[in-house]
Amino acid sequence: MKLRQKIIFLAIVPLCLAIAAIALVVRHQAVELGRQQRASIEAAYLASKNAELKHYVDLAIHAVSHLYNSGRSDEAVRNEAKRILADLEFSDDGYFFVYDQNGRNVMHPRQPELVGTEMWDWRDASGSLTIQHLIERANKGGGYERYLWQKPSSKNVAPKLGYVAGLPRWGWVIGTGIYLDDVDAALSEIDNQISGHVHQTMLMIAIIAVSSALAVALSGLLLNISEHRVADAKLRQLAQRVVRSQEDERARLSRDLHDGISQWLVSIKLQIEAALIRLNGTPEQVQAARGAFEKTAGQINGVLAEVRRISHDLRPAILDDLGLAAALEHLCGEWREAADAGTTIQFDTDGETGPLPDAVNTVLFRVAQEALTNIARHAGATEIAVRLHGGKNFVMLQVRDNGSGFNVDQVDDPPRRGIGLRNMQERMEAVGGELALDSSPAGTQVTALVPRHSSFAHSHA
Repeated sequence: MKLRQKIIFLAIVPLCLAIAAIALVVRHQAVELGRQQRASIEAAYLASKNAELKHYVDLAIHAVSHLYNSGRSDEAVRNEAKRILADLEFSDDGYFFVYDQNGRNVMHPRQPELVGTEMWDWRDASGSLTIQHLIERANKGGGYERYLWQKPSSKNVAPKLGYVAGLPRWGWVIGTGIYLDDVDAALSEIDNQISGHVHQTMLMIAIIAVSSALAVALSGLLLNISEHRVADAKLRQLAQRVVRSQEDERARLSRDLHDGISQWLVSIKLQIEAALIRLNGTPEQVQAARGAFEKTAGQINGVLAEVRRISHDLRPAILDDLGLAAALEHLCGEWREAADAGTTIQFDTDGETGPLPDAVNTVLFRVAQEALTNIARHAGATEIAVRLHGGKNFVMLQVRDNGSGFNVDQVDDPPRRGIGLRNMQERMEAVGGELALDSSPAGTQVTALVPRHSSFAHSHA
């Protein structure tokens, strides 16, 4: 996996993990809030139903109170009371029932087949003695009781919440109730709504997560494409610089060979041909031929010196044989001999400057060579100082002059930047080093710093 892909991956993964954590927290909080809301609604709903049931029973007792308080307890009065109670309904499954103290069903408008039935020992589907519990609750002043009973509208057994009160002088227990499956259905509807909202919230979070991940990936892709284009442009520019550098170097070698060695060799050839002709002549011509050969020998020495100079410019042998410090000292000596009489060049070395990888030796030598070339061409300096310092973890080369200087801000401006400075910068980057330029009207200082343990330096060694 490439570095850019790793960066994009490391950006997307924490984002997805964070959104997943947020989703889990939101889901947990939503479920917990829904549970609390359901419990609150259930408690409030049942409280309202409890009050409603008690109110219904109170109304039923009030409906027959004129008969109950008449002082009569004969069968006609009781039948009239049962008729009134049977007519009292508040929904399809809302009715009143009456039992006596022995558990006999006195009145049941929805299940008339139960009327007159002894139900003292009757048990519901859960095994509870329902009628006994209702009578016991009524004898204690009235209250609520939960049990299982057949629902008239569906003919299915369902949980029921009943409320009962007593008419002691008649020995009656009057009650009514509501079926809790209706309550459960209402609460289930609330649960479904809450679950739907939670699902919708999770879906929105998932959409946001996917959109964010796609946005990061798309941004990374666009950045990658942009970086590739910039890298390709820089690579093409670098290739052009390399080609231009090669052509410049070839042109320089061509000029050196044509203007120096080639002309000398032509001159030597002509002198040798003329001397050979004179060897067959008079003694004076033989003597002149000998002088021509002696002059030719001197010119050949000059050609050899020029060949050594060109060879030294290409790759100084002393750099491989004696190291960087000796090569720099030799380079300064050559410049000292070629410089004007009023120009001084000084070389100093301190610290541990060797041994160094061949790549570092070559780069630092070329930097010094290029810096001195720039000084000779542009600076007009009279004092030049070259210093090589070896530290524990780095090697530093400084080339300082008192020339006219230049504008450092224009160094990064490609149209104005010299190829020599570009070469120095690129050479230093190749070995993991740094190049610093400090220039003013008082002079210029070039500082090249290379770590001793640079992986770049050893990989190019």
